[in-house]
Formats: sequence, C-alpha cells, structure tokens
Amino acid sequence: MGEIMKLLEDKYNSFITICDDDYFFKSDNEESKSLLLKNIKFGIKDNISTKNIQTTCGSKILSDYIPSYDAFVISLIKKEGGIIIGKTNMDEFGMGSTTENSAYGPTLNPIDETRVSGGSSGGSAAAVSSGVVDMALGSDTGGSIRCPASYCGIVGLKPTYGKVSRYGLIAYSNSFEQIGPMGKSINDVEKLFSVISKHDNNDSTSLNINDINIKEDNEKKNIKKIGLPKEYFEKGVDPNIRDKIKEIAYKLEENGYEIINCTLPSLKYALAAYYVVCTCEASSNLGRYDGVRFGPKSNIYELWVDSYKKLRSKYFGDEVKKRIVLGTYALSESYYGKYYMKAKYACNLIKNDFKSIFKKVDFLIGPTMPTIAPKIGSIKNSLEMYQTDILTVPSNISGIPSISIPCGTFENMPIGMQIMSKWNNEKGIFDLAKIIENYKKV
Repeated sequence: MGEIMKLLEDKYNSFITICDDDYFFKSDNEESKSLLLKNIKFGIKDNISTKNIQTTCGSKILSDYIPSYDAFVISLIKKEGGIIIGKTNMDEFGMGSTTENSAYGPTLNPIDETRVSGGSSGGSAAAVSSGVVDMALGSDTGGSIRCPASYCGIVGLKPTYGKVSRYGLIAYSNSFEQIGPMGKSINDVEKLFSVISKHDNNDSTSLNINDINIKEDNEKKNIKKIGLPKEYFEKGVDPNIRDKIKEIAYKLEENGYEIINCTLPSLKYALAAYYVVCTCEASSNLGRYDGVRFGPKSNIYELWVDSYKKLRSKYFGDEVKKRIVLGTYALSESYYGKYYMKAKYACNLIKNDFKSIFKKVDFLIGPTMPTIAPKIGSIKNSLEMYQTDILTVPSNISGIPSISIPCGTFENMPIGMQIMSKWNNEKGIFDLAKIIENYKKV
C-alpha cells in the first residue's frame, strides 16, 4: 500500500478504506484509448458496494463487511477504465449533514479545516476538493451530495429518481436516495453521469429513457424561463448567500433569460414530511443488522431480544438510534395514519407543486444551503442539523434532478447555487450550469 499512502496523506480524514496497490493499478482494457474514464482516480462513498473491498456505511456494525459483488455503477466505472482509490468517509448510514456522525471520525473541510465538509457524502466532497481524486460518487437522500458539494466548493448532481441504478447501494431510505456524481467542474460531472446513467434490470426503479425528447422540446419552443421560488430566499437563509444567487439571476436576465418570481406553497411541509418518511424507511431497512444476517455475530445462547438490544446499542451511533426509534414510533399501529400516511400525502402535494411550476418555467434556482459550512461541533443537536436540509429535501421528495455548483464566496468559503429542472432534464441543467460557471469568473 506504499504508493497509495504516499499519494494520499489523507489529513482531512476523507477515506475509511484505501484500496491496496494491486487493486489501485488494475484497470480493464488499460491500453484502449477510447475508455471515457481511463486513468481517472475515484473516491467511492462507503455505502456503495465494492467487490472484495470493505464497505462500512460509516458504521461500526459493518466494520467487517466485505461485499461479494460490485454495485452496478462500480461495474460501469471499471468498464470505462476508472481507478478506484478507496471508500470515502460518510455520516453513519447517510444520516447526517456534516460527516460528524461517522464512526470513523469527522471529515475536515479542505478549504478551512475548522469547518465541516458537509454530509453525508463529506468524504467524497473533501477528496475531490483537496485534489486527492478527480471525481467521486456520493449518494443523496435529502441533500447528501449537494450539501458537501456546496460546503467544499465543488459540483454535485442529484439525478432524477431512477436515472442511476441503486443496485448495490446499501439502503437508508429507498423512496428518496440516488447515487450521483461529484467533481471539480460541470464537464467532469457530466462525463461521469453519462457513464453511470444506464438502465439496470436489477433495479426495479431504474428508468429506461433518455434526454432526447426534452432536448428537442426545449429547442423547438426556445423557452428560457427561470423561476426564483420565494421559499428558497426566506428567513433562515444568510442574506449574503441570497444576494449572491440573485446577482447571478440578474446576469441571466441581462443575457436573455426571463426571471420569474414564483412560489411552491407546499414546501412548508417538506422537511417534516421528509424526516417522517425517511426515518420510517430507515427503521425497516436497518432491521437486518441483527447479528444473524448482518453485523457482528450475536450471542446464540441469549434471548434474541436481549442479543439484538446489546448488539445495536453497542454498534449503532446515537443519530442512527434516534432515527430508528422515530421511524418505529411513526409506523406503530396507533400512529401510522397520524404520521406516516400524512407525510406521504404531503409528499404528493410537493410533487404536484413541482409539476405545476414546471409548466411555467424551465428551471428553478436558489441557494443549495442556507449558510456556508459551519464550524466543527457548532451544531449542537439533531433538530439544528435537520434544519440545514430545508433547501435540498424538496428535490428528493419530488424526484427531480438538482445540481449544486459553486457560484461565489463569503468569508472565504464557497457558496453553492442549486439548479433544479423537470424530471429527466439533466442535459438542460448541465447547459445552464456551464453558463453560470462562467459568471463566477467575472
């Protein structure tokens, strides 16, 4: 492992596992010049299965888990000659917005080591930002790609739900999560997205469509309408961030785009609905970590209830325990209708709001995060952490594509702009993002 360790010097704690030299230098069809990802170095979030490489989800309960297969996205990257450096740090099971909830310690922000890198894909973002890898894969359940991309000053895409296979992604909340690309530039992210956005028969939610119809529709109508949802600029968003996003909007208007002030009224339910649904699904998905199916072996001589309790108390972190308890409570017979069903109804309202607004505009823009990256340890409780997701969870609930791109700085820290569009319009998002990417140089 000498060559890799010499290369890495992982002072930001971006990685949980480093691949050995044999794996690091292995690339199928290495001599072929046509491979899209040849010699490109990758960090892979540690909840994406990699054959024969430890995959922990940032949790002690999976510290000995080594998958026997590659996730579909990993097989696609390997096929195109990508080099996998290692598995990146993350909030345990994707539950967090700072990567401080990892069992392996927090990931530091390469721009300012006293600040968080964001989460839950903080290790992937920091690895790209620091230049250790060229590109990375993250997963986004409620902003887990876009949040660290914003905090670390890189580009991160949450694709349309179903556009990238989730086969091999260790589940947290199936209804919302998506694997997505992270990179230094729009072109990098677009290239990686073109590789991983393939239909997969192993994933029942995988879409088998492309961007052709939407591209032709936009060209034919020549629509250039961009919405500014008032909910993305309200109290709680730092005024300096609001002003920077609006400055970009003015530049777009000067260049022929029509800027439309709009509203998504049901977004007031988004955060509450998201956390009810995702904790319910987490309660179900994490039931398999019982020492029988997954996790350290349980004591076969104890009552199963005592054995499970001991194992989960010892190996799950506090945030994971909280979300399991919340989800189990919301799914209980007395409260299922009061919480889970109401949350699902609210999710449908949010989806309908997005359907309506995209009949009037082509894109929505706003801040990715309400603040710049906070200091490590400054978020004191779970509720404060949940509130940081307020601008990102609507895209996961509705299933629309959303990208975070750096668009300026405040206090020497990057500001992320979020671009959202109708389902399956990643091509349009990339095109608009490239225009805005040029604005930040002015």
